Amino acid sequence: MDVHELLAAHPVIDGHNDLLWEARAQVAYDFSRLDVGAGGTPTHTDLPRMRAGGMGAQFWSVYVPTRLTGDAAVSATLEQVDAARMMTSRYYDDLAWATTADEIEDAWATDRIASLMGAEGGHSINSSLGTLRQMYELGVRYLTLTHNANTPWADSATDAPVAGGLTAFGREVVREMNRIGMMVDLSHVSADTMRAALEVAEAPVIFSHSSARAVTDSPRNAPDDVLETMARGGGVCMVTFVPKFVNAACADHHRELVTAAAADGVPESDGLRFAAFEDRWLEDHPQPTATLADVVAHVEHVREVAGVDHVGLGGDYDGVETLPDGLEDVSAYPALLSALADRGWSGDDLGRLTCRNTLRVMREVESVALDLQAEREPSTARIEDLDGA
Repeated sequence: MDVHELLAAHPVIDGHNDLLWEARAQVAYDFSRLDVGAGGTPTHTDLPRMRAGGMGAQFWSVYVPTRLTGDAAVSATLEQVDAARMMTSRYYDDLAWATTADEIEDAWATDRIASLMGAEGGHSINSSLGTLRQMYELGVRYLTLTHNANTPWADSATDAPVAGGLTAFGREVVREMNRIGMMVDLSHVSADTMRAALEVAEAPVIFSHSSARAVTDSPRNAPDDVLETMARGGGVCMVTFVPKFVNAACADHHRELVTAAAADGVPESDGLRFAAFEDRWLEDHPQPTATLADVVAHVEHVREVAGVDHVGLGGDYDGVETLPDGLEDVSAYPALLSALADRGWSGDDLGRLTCRNTLRVMREVESVALDLQAEREPSTARIEDLDGA
């Protein structure tokens, strides 16, 4: 099988990439100093490597860290949205702004890569459904319900549980996301939050960058029962490449780090302090190495449990320091597809993995939203009314 021909027909839609935060941190969004169009950037992502990787669409994460809360989190998220717009406009010959499945395919018709947005963490809406709706109006097409710390209305996978999943307001957030057509992203949330969201959801959900807990025991991965429920609802799990989520030795290493940090009074949910502790700890505890074969194992497990119609790709490039051997940057997707083809995946199977499953989910979410908008008005619920906050 010629994977490059396959990718020409079925380009990769990747669910999660943190280039925008890197652009903020490195050059304050000055793309003349981080010229992703020229290539050779000190990042995992640039346009020549995206082309080499057979990419057809990228959900850029408009992530902001959980140390930002309230209006500060909203403002920083808006700056990330603005950066996505600026980058797409600057590289117009290669990138096309997209908010729907049809617009992704329109981009391909003009030989451009579709440029989309997902917000990584419910703190970005400051517990406001009005803010959620305005994020949608600006083009944000998924919201990850939490990042590494709880929101007031949802539990994170990497924080001490408080809500036991979703609060009443959290369930209303999911309902309103379904009504407006914003995909519910269950990466980063606790297993109880996953299950609660799946109970409420009226449209397919996604995992923008998660892998399988049965293969690698990490709280960031999806348990099999969740994958099965997700598939029954029509969703997609976009398998990530993060070493500590795909390799058992890397996961054990990370657990040792979390334990050591907690003994020093630093919880994993405390982003800045935890990152500083990690930098010091890694000097004496080097991380094991993950490989492309580890990612293959997760892709195959999600296929086995959820079905070939419910697996996708969400690399998390530029969101981590190191990546598995063989998947070092966004040019590496053909290597992954070749490995899967060697294991018997057909061209049709690989096309579902790269883009067709995600396009289907987007269209179903869009369709459900039209139906729900005919049935109910925008929600005016407030967290203080539903949760007594």
